[in-house]
Amino acid sequence: MQELRLLCWAVLLGLAQACPEPCDCGEKYGFQIADCAYRDLEAVPPGFPANVTTLSLSANRLPSLPEGAFREVPLLQSLWLAHNEIRVVAAGALAPLGQLRSLDLSHNLISDFAWSDLHNLSALQLLKMDSNELTFIPRDAFRSLRALRSLQLNHNRLHALAEGTFAPLTALSHLQINDNPFDCTCGIVWFKTWALTTAVSIPEQDNITCTSPHVLKGTPLNRLLPLPCSAPSVQLTYQPSQDGAELRPGFVLALHCDVEGQPAPQLHWHIQTPGGTVEITSPNVGADGRALPGALAAGGRPRFQAFANGSLLIPDFGKLEEGTYSCLATNELGSAESSVNVALATPGEGGEDALGRRFHGKAAEGKGCYTVDNEVQPSGPEDNVVIIYLSRAGGPEAAAVGGGAPGRQPPGLFLLGQSLLLLFLTSF
Repeated sequence: MQELRLLCWAVLLGLAQACPEPCDCGEKYGFQIADCAYRDLEAVPPGFPANVTTLSLSANRLPSLPEGAFREVPLLQSLWLAHNEIRVVAAGALAPLGQLRSLDLSHNLISDFAWSDLHNLSALQLLKMDSNELTFIPRDAFRSLRALRSLQLNHNRLHALAEGTFAPLTALSHLQINDNPFDCTCGIVWFKTWALTTAVSIPEQDNITCTSPHVLKGTPLNRLLPLPCSAPSVQLTYQPSQDGAELRPGFVLALHCDVEGQPAPQLHWHIQTPGGTVEITSPNVGADGRALPGALAAGGRPRFQAFANGSLLIPDFGKLEEGTYSCLATNELGSAESSVNVALATPGEGGEDALGRRFHGKAAEGKGCYTVDNEVQPSGPEDNVVIIYLSRAGGPEAAAVGGGAPGRQPPGLFLLGQSLLLLFLTSF
């Protein structure tokens, strides 16, 4: 029995002192250290003792860090991986290391990094990612790193930084971010302001320079002159401007999204109809209404025609096109959105509009409407119900009416032939 106990202890002792063959493991200054540096390794070797707190894999030939690469060493506090050939750090490679305090990934080729793994490393105090191929950092990449004191991102390929990227780093005292090819547009202005006012030490600020636009190439960010920047604003109206696009026969709905902002915002339409959702990046047609190259209906006329000037034309508007039409404008400083609900009804029929309001026969009952000779008219600019007249078969007399000229319909109304239809547009 005694011999069996001794054998068990021997086995346990051997397991406790196990170490991958290429590495050296031992205790130093109270830390359990595994030294695998300069071993020409091409993968993280298995077989580490579970109590290892410091692991050095520097100066090897590791090409990547796969999921679970450090599952055997959950107690790690320091992990050194500098001077390898790492290109990819997969999701789940670093996430198990909840006690990690120091992480060195510098001098690699990392372009694909699982930023979400950092959300688990709340004890991290030092993060070295300099001298890699990083081009992008998500806005929330550092959201859990409230203990981080030193961050090194210099010598990467970062072109931009999302506003607020460093806001969660309340303990940060040192940031190195020089020698990145920054685009000195409106999106970088926030970082210039933050760098000039923060108490964080940022060395080599003269090497935090612009690469583009060309006229600013080489300009230190801290000497960048003020730029004319503004976040997007949008106004969605029912008075179209179609750049000469012809109003074709059939039911026609035209909306116009007036967009302002600097730099010029990108316009996007989101259309929710009974048949589903349609997403359009404007423009998808030229001034003649024909689809641009690369569009789904290239050379033809799409069901929803988004023009470069902000107009959206639906040449064959019917029940299937009822729904919510939203225009979204986005630039480096943010986004803005405006929407309108559209419902169609034919004369002589009762029913509800898109908001559930009842209407009857040839007249619509509801806020902002009155009747004149059985025609429904908007009663003032404050009204949130707009009536548009459309023709099922517009002839040569069809025209888009605007501007309240004598003998014409009020602005924003379309008179295309003799048939009367009601479109309820409710802005919100």
